[in-house]
Amino acid sequence: MAVIAILIFLCTLTLVIWQPKQLNIAWSATGGAILCLLFSVVTWQDVIEVTSIVWNATLTFIGIIIISLILDEIGFFEWAALHMVKLAKGNGTVMFIYMVLLGAVVSALFANDGAALIMTPIVLAMVRALKFSPLMVIPFVMASGFIADTASAPFITSNLTNIVAADFFNIGFAEYASRMLVPNYIAIIASLAVLYMYYRKHIPHTFDGNKLAEPLSAIKDMKLFKLSWLFIAILLLAYFGSEFVQVPVSFIALSAAMIMLVVSRKSKVIETKKMLKQAPWNIVIFSISMYVVVYGLKNAGLTYYLTVALNYLAEQGLLISTIGMGLIAAFLSSTMNNLPTLMIDALAIDATSTSGVLREGLIYANVIGSDLGTKITPIGSLATLIWLHILAGKDVKISWGYYFRVGIVITLPTLVITLAALAGWLYIIQVNMMNIWISVAIISVLFVVSLYLYIKYLTRSPIEKYKQQTQASHIN
Repeated sequence: MAVIAILIFLCTLTLVIWQPKQLNIAWSATGGAILCLLFSVVTWQDVIEVTSIVWNATLTFIGIIIISLILDEIGFFEWAALHMVKLAKGNGTVMFIYMVLLGAVVSALFANDGAALIMTPIVLAMVRALKFSPLMVIPFVMASGFIADTASAPFITSNLTNIVAADFFNIGFAEYASRMLVPNYIAIIASLAVLYMYYRKHIPHTFDGNKLAEPLSAIKDMKLFKLSWLFIAILLLAYFGSEFVQVPVSFIALSAAMIMLVVSRKSKVIETKKMLKQAPWNIVIFSISMYVVVYGLKNAGLTYYLTVALNYLAEQGLLISTIGMGLIAAFLSSTMNNLPTLMIDALAIDATSTSGVLREGLIYANVIGSDLGTKITPIGSLATLIWLHILAGKDVKISWGYYFRVGIVITLPTLVITLAALAGWLYIIQVNMMNIWISVAIISVLFVVSLYLYIKYLTRSPIEKYKQQTQASHIN
């Protein structure tokens, strides 16, 4: 049975990643699930159990994408991006930082797929409008794709993998956020630092922001734009409230999406039927079918060896087990996609003898590894594959070889730093027994202040000074 389960999994994964003749990923995964049933790798009872695990995650994801598409049609994201450019005041480095931070916020609130697929075309259009050379375009494009995943850990709704993990281990929205907000701040800072160090020679020192339109010009429906701010605030409150009312997060996300669709029907710029057609309904079928295939590996006993390894790591303490789990998840995600990885690791963690903070470390490290580790290779996540496809359609060619060389250099230090931060934060929570939300608030303030001071430092020298230095070097 083990050989059959592995063969079915590998064939299914190959078709999902390769997508020959534009074969829908839902059909590939469904074919794999049917084969698992035919060869008795899984039973119908397993299918029912898998469905009970992933239904909430997939429906939540669809709701968030619908909301993101509506906001994109309004011009919400373009307005935000234009503001970032204007606030940079001609400083290329500051603009780079602002774009990364905007991507992080969009990823946190509207999921990693929304950040990568919506923000990337906007950022690309802007840097081209600013007449950046191809070498100058690449840092902004790569950063927008990279930050979409590395900053997708703070909330349950920020990534499909987050929702699956939270549902599997019965973690509430507020509890999850209290553990992951701080590591996510560190991930953003680490991402900024690593991205800047890698691309600093290609980021323009100055640019002429007057070449771009004013932010208000991006808004296509002012009434809906103003209403969207209130809507987002209420949605966040509802998410946190689900911790106490025990309402599935998918109910909140889908209800919000339906309300936005109803309100948007009166708008002349939004076609609600088109929005519904663009929603990734195939993800529902894909998620259930792919996890059925993964469950076949578990039934074949293949998760046993992973469980043994995780028990050994747990014996080494919180720091080692957290970093070890995260690296395992990253390696598996980068070689066989993050969605099946998250599920395989979750099944293995559930079978370990761990408890308390050690178990938390494994659970959250699995999420971070599955979120961040996807960036090592192009096949790490479906969002990255689609992101590459979109860029190719806009004449930005990023080869798999180039992506891998950049991905492994940028991802590994960011991942290790974030995992260490997770272990440290979980230790602080365990030892000090402090009010978690006061701690998160304090660190959030420190994060914002640090970024403000850093950006202020970057803009301390006027642009004219750079021009003078450039002219002097030409004279010499």
